[in-house]
Amino acid sequence: MNGNGDVAKSPRLFNGISWGVTTLVVAMLLGFTFWKIIPQQVAAAPEPTPTEKGAPTSLPAATGLDAGAQAIVRHIVLETEISSSTNYNIIEYTVVRNDSVMGIASAHNIKPETLLWANYDALQDSPDSLRVGQKLNVPPTDGVYYKWQAGDSLDSISQKFEASADDILAWPGNNIDLTNPDIKPDTLVMVPGGHREFVQWIIPTVARGRSGTAVVNGTACGAGPVGSGAFVWPSPFHYVGGNEYWSGHLGIDIAATEGTPIVAADAGVITIAQGGWNGGYGNLVMIDHGNDWVTVYGHLSQINVVPCQAVYAGQLIGLAGNTGNSFGAHLHFETRQGGGFVNPHYVLPNP
Repeated sequence: MNGNGDVAKSPRLFNGISWGVTTLVVAMLLGFTFWKIIPQQVAAAPEPTPTEKGAPTSLPAATGLDAGAQAIVRHIVLETEISSSTNYNIIEYTVVRNDSVMGIASAHNIKPETLLWANYDALQDSPDSLRVGQKLNVPPTDGVYYKWQAGDSLDSISQKFEASADDILAWPGNNIDLTNPDIKPDTLVMVPGGHREFVQWIIPTVARGRSGTAVVNGTACGAGPVGSGAFVWPSPFHYVGGNEYWSGHLGIDIAATEGTPIVAADAGVITIAQGGWNGGYGNLVMIDHGNDWVTVYGHLSQINVVPCQAVYAGQLIGLAGNTGNSFGAHLHFETRQGGGFVNPHYVLPNP
C-alpha cells in the first residue's frame, strides 16, 4: 500500500512543483517587463541641511536615472540683442554713372522728395542736377533734413514742416538732450515725417489760343493739324532711363543715346524750338496738339524744327542729347493737359 501510495502521490507532487515554477517564471518576466516600460519614481529629495548665511548650497543629486544618461546643460545669457541694421544717422552716398534720384532713394527705402530736401545745396530741388562724384546726404527715414537757424524752436520748425515736435525731439539720430533741448544754430536736424514745397523748374506752357492758332513770341502762327490723342513713343527706346514721374519731376526721362532720333508724339504745331539753358531743359521743343494737350522734349543735342511748323506723329523733330541740366544723354518728355501735368505713362502705349 505504501509503495502504491507513494507512486500515486508522485505525479501530483510533480505537477504542483511544475505549476509553481511556471508561476514564478511568469511573475519574474512580468516584473521585468513593467520595470523596463514604466519609469521608476524618483525618490523624494531630502530636506536640505541649513547652511551659514551667504554660503552656497548644492542641489540634491537626482536618483533613479540610468547610468548612461547625460544631463543637458543650458547656459543662460542675460543680454538684450538690438539689430545692427537699425540706423538713425545720415549716410553719405557718392553718385555713380546711371544713377537717378528715384533710383538712389529706392535703394535706401526713402522717397525721392526726402533725398532732394536733404541735398538742396547740391541739387536745388532738381532731379536732373545729379553729377558723377557728387556726395549726397541720405537720411535714414522720410522727412526733411534741416539746418537749424537762430530763432528756431521745436514748435516753429514742426509747424513749418507740418511735423511733430515730439518726433524731432525723440529721434535718436538728433542726439538732443531731453532735459535741456537747446539746439544750436547750424546744427543739422532730422524732421521725421516733415515735408515742404519744391522749387519747380518748369518752362511755361505755350499753347494755341481760342481761335485755334498758336502764339509764339507774340506772333500768331497759322492753324495747324490737330492731334488724334493717341500718342506714340518719341524715342525708339520704349523705357525710362533715368527719373520717373513724381511730384519733384513732372515728366519721364526716356532712354536715348546721344544723337538718337526724337519724333513728335502726336500731330500739332511747334510752339517752342530754341537752344540754350531754358531753365535747365537745354535745347527744347514744345508741341501744341490743338486738343488741349501739349508735349515737351528736353535736353536735345539738335533741333530739326522751327516755331509755327506743322508736324505729325512720328515726324523727326530733333536728336537726343545732354544739354541743359542733364545727367547723361536722355530725353526729358512731358505731357500737359489744360496747363496741368499728366504722367506720360498714362498716355503712351505699353512698351
